[in-house]
Amino acid sequence: MHSQSSPTKHDQPPSNNARNPTLQRVLLAFNSILMSIGNCGGPLILRLYFIHGGNRVWLSSWLFTGGWPIILLPLAISYIHRRRTATDGTKTKLIFMREPLLLLGSAVVGVLTGVDNYLFAYGMARLPVSTSSLIIASQLAFTAGFAYLLVKQKFTSYTVNAVVLLTMGGAILALHSSGDRPEGETNGEYIAGFLMTLGAAVLYGLILPLIELMYKKTKQRLTYTLILEIQLVMAISGTLVCTIGMLINNDFQAIAREGREFGLGSTKYYVVLVMSCIIWQCFFIGAVGVIFYSSSLFSGIVIALLLPAVEILAVVFFREKFQVEKGVSLALNLWGFVSYFYGEFKQTKKMKSKELQKAQASTTPIQNQNV
Repeated sequence: MHSQSSPTKHDQPPSNNARNPTLQRVLLAFNSILMSIGNCGGPLILRLYFIHGGNRVWLSSWLFTGGWPIILLPLAISYIHRRRTATDGTKTKLIFMREPLLLLGSAVVGVLTGVDNYLFAYGMARLPVSTSSLIIASQLAFTAGFAYLLVKQKFTSYTVNAVVLLTMGGAILALHSSGDRPEGETNGEYIAGFLMTLGAAVLYGLILPLIELMYKKTKQRLTYTLILEIQLVMAISGTLVCTIGMLINNDFQAIAREGREFGLGSTKYYVVLVMSCIIWQCFFIGAVGVIFYSSSLFSGIVIALLLPAVEILAVVFFREKFQVEKGVSLALNLWGFVSYFYGEFKQTKKMKSKELQKAQASTTPIQNQNV
């Protein structure tokens, strides 16, 4: 693969490792904000669709990745910038991705994402936002486990404690079962929604470390433009999976009728669909960016950290019940988050101390020689 002509310095922006720490923190914060918009707004607008008469699960899962053309905008801006700043007369490459294995890996992860979107959409059709969000928060435990197996993520006692607490929070909800079952829904439908949402948490807990593994295994120099191309391939693959599901389920023929019967009116029906596409793209673009500038485990932490915001918004907008079990589960989750971040703080402090000691040790012999 490396026998192919290498990109020029104008085609290939500086890699992540070449960036200064301040810029990395700014870009990490920016991608975390994008991810937060999608993580908070996505479930709410999806639930809005189902509450007011939407009942197409494949259509709603298609919306997660169907906004992939949005990714073409930052890619076009990047290309124009590279072309304008090129000074040595070389031709600016339009596409960075040149490894067949990277393309294949991105497509496979995209297929898994499409399946995960269906599982999540099915759960959202059956469960209140506050319940589904608490279940999804358990994906941090699965992300941690898969990150350990796939990318050799190191754990501290605080990380393990956080994972245990989050798992306990999900278990309490499972014992609570159908106490907040929506009106007109059978116990079997509620349990199916619970299990499908849990399946979505497990699968997405695998997808995040798989993305990080692709980043680590690629022989290309990793840049933000390249990860946007990876996300574009994943989004198109996920959209194809959901498109096949829509064709089999005759969802395309049902859209016009569903729009006419939508509780908020036909115009708002299409607004909901379009906004859902945009909001979910914010989430996915932010997620790959957070993994690029930090790790898959940190992206899982960001998702889980936003849980209180989603819970509050669900209660405010949809008047959802907030029983004692949900309160206990939320408290355990928050305890887990605090444990994780305290552990990260201590670990960072310890590493800085070691680096300072090494720096002092390396300067001591020079000082002795001068004496």
